[in-house]
Amino acid sequence: MTPDFIGNWVRTCYSADITPAMDGKEVTLFGWVKEIRDLGGIRFIILQDREGTIQITVPRKKVSAEVLSKSNSLQKRYSVGVKGVVKKTDMSPRGVEVIPNEIKVLNTAAAQLPIDITGKTPANIEARLDARALDLCQEQSIAVFKIQHVALDAIRSFLFERGFLEVHTPRIIASATEGGAALFTVDYFGEKAYLAQSPQLYKEQLVMSLEKVFEVGPFFRAEASHTRRHLSEFISVDIEQAFADAEDVMALLEQVIQHACKTVKEKCTKELTILKHKVEVPEVPFKRLTYDSVLDDLKKEGVEVPWGEDIPTEAFRTLGKLHPYFYFITDWPTESKAFYIKPRDDKPELCEGFDLMWRWIEIVSGGTRIAEKDLLIRRLKEKGLNPESFKHHLQAFDYGMPPHAGWAIGLERLTMILTGRRNIREVTLYPRDRTRLTP
Repeated sequence: MTPDFIGNWVRTCYSADITPAMDGKEVTLFGWVKEIRDLGGIRFIILQDREGTIQITVPRKKVSAEVLSKSNSLQKRYSVGVKGVVKKTDMSPRGVEVIPNEIKVLNTAAAQLPIDITGKTPANIEARLDARALDLCQEQSIAVFKIQHVALDAIRSFLFERGFLEVHTPRIIASATEGGAALFTVDYFGEKAYLAQSPQLYKEQLVMSLEKVFEVGPFFRAEASHTRRHLSEFISVDIEQAFADAEDVMALLEQVIQHACKTVKEKCTKELTILKHKVEVPEVPFKRLTYDSVLDDLKKEGVEVPWGEDIPTEAFRTLGKLHPYFYFITDWPTESKAFYIKPRDDKPELCEGFDLMWRWIEIVSGGTRIAEKDLLIRRLKEKGLNPESFKHHLQAFDYGMPPHAGWAIGLERLTMILTGRRNIREVTLYPRDRTRLTP
């Protein structure tokens, strides 16, 4: 079939905009064929666009021969344009349909699709990801990413209103941001370079000039983890604030999370209905638990974690049952956190770092940063890192580095919470992990 030209057609509205009150009005729609039901004398075409679906009704005896011929040729996922008249009816779920005067087939699709786009026959996650472009056309997938968009827009607006400036830092860097071996190497004109694990060092430097900054962007960790909550490429929402400490940015963070939840609950009722998920708006302040108290709680549940060690996943699962919503873990052992997290003045074996948890999943990490050059050099050495590799960052500490603090939200993990999805790949457009580099 030779596709029709779109010509001078212009969309007048989306499917969701059509209501019974528009009875008799002519509309121009674009979208894709989701389903076709042929009852002999009448054919129903479910047209899907970004905002939902609308029923196109083709009564054989009341439409032109050309419209009837075009409707006969349609198959699932054909890209089409429809000009027609809105008709109020009790025969469709929304009480409205469109009777076509003209149909344009703008492109065709394969007769056999790799997954069922109606969702009536669910596919496993790997099959969905193998056909990701098609999978993203499903109603539930669209709902997920609309919610993510609304949440991110809410976060951005919240930070703008509080004087934060959005910045963009390099993704190709000369030294490890946080140390460790979880780095992807790249050939940078013959030199060895790395993909950034986070914007940490740059955003710290920027507080010397811009004071309050944030960044939304992709970062990379070459971790061998292959779980439902880990990715090799992920979106991070980072902030850094001058003349602030951990308590200041924790208060900001819980307000950001509350605002994002509230906005999604108010603006995404249709999407949440599609996903069969409820978003509860948390009260602030969030519960604060110290590392020591968490270990005590776990011990009472029969889970022993040696002091100073990170808390393993299974222990977090137990903790999540005890605290089934948002809570902070503070006062971590200094050695368990990154070199730039400030040790407590009164008890240096503990630090001013924190994690924000949702049940058993960490969604945010942050803390007060070290602002003194000598202390930072000492911490680098304690972590087995060469200060010479960080000389350009250390230079900034000769120029009046202020006390500062910040945090980083994992956007995909936050989206899991807001959508009720259990696998992080469902809330990532094109996920990258240890086993997947395509599509």
